[in-house]
Amino acid sequence: MNKRFAGVLVFALVVSFVASFLVYRLIVGQIGRVGRAHQQQIVVAARDLPIGTLIQASDVKAVDWSGSAEKNWARNSNEVIGRGVVQAVYAGEPLAESRLAQRGAGGGLAATIPPGKRAVAVRVNDVIGVGGFAVPGMRVDVLISGVPPQLRQAALGTQTRTVLQNIEVLSAGQNIRKDQEGKPVTVPVVNLLVTPEQAEILSLATDEKRIQLVLRNPLDTVEVATKGTAEAFLFEGQPGTWPKELEDGKPKVHKAPPKPVKQEVRTPIVMEVIHSGKRQDAKVGEQVEYRTVEFKR
Repeated sequence: MNKRFAGVLVFALVVSFVASFLVYRLIVGQIGRVGRAHQQQIVVAARDLPIGTLIQASDVKAVDWSGSAEKNWARNSNEVIGRGVVQAVYAGEPLAESRLAQRGAGGGLAATIPPGKRAVAVRVNDVIGVGGFAVPGMRVDVLISGVPPQLRQAALGTQTRTVLQNIEVLSAGQNIRKDQEGKPVTVPVVNLLVTPEQAEILSLATDEKRIQLVLRNPLDTVEVATKGTAEAFLFEGQPGTWPKELEDGKPKVHKAPPKPVKQEVRTPIVMEVIHSGKRQDAKVGEQVEYRTVEFKR
């Protein structure tokens, strides 16, 4: 290989290297400009934010997001500061409206209660609290036991019925965080998330009857219509035979007989008149009297 050919080869390599470098810089610059054109600023969590946290300025930060951003993601820190967290948010995760309480709702347990719902405290022990497994996020049924006043003559003993089904456990004691592992927690009180009507039922049941929580699979949302059971049935097998005055385990409602009413009865007074050999009835008045009438049911 002569020196002239080697020189040409080296020159060609240098030119190709410079050209490749310029093209690379041009492509990278173009990609950077396109990426910056599609970037937008969003607010993400600066640390893990558990349920009930009241967001402070140090808990969030603004970052540039190059991908597609959801419409409900916060764009400004002022949108989220001072609001409570209703669903856990992890560090670096965008803050969505659905995971935050309304402004002014505060933090803690109250912020996690959805509109239209109520939190009702139930005093529990190892039996009622399903061995400590009634933890936040779990679903339970509520059973009551007692002797209904209108059925004490039926001699069935203590009766048990399911009054509420598929009720969410909102907190176990002062713990409102959901445990992914479902570890049992021994607490004296659990809070159940119910509707106002269910809150009335639960309040009356805890005051007048014995209650028990029954743990269920959170994915099982089917409600089962049960007749209930009674102490007398435990010795004759299930299902037991309810007395005739009961229907599906519930007392029949007997309507009170209608009260007798007084009815006005008018009887015409007729006089027979003979004129020119012809007889003719003439009404000269009427007699009014009141009779008591009883209606059958």
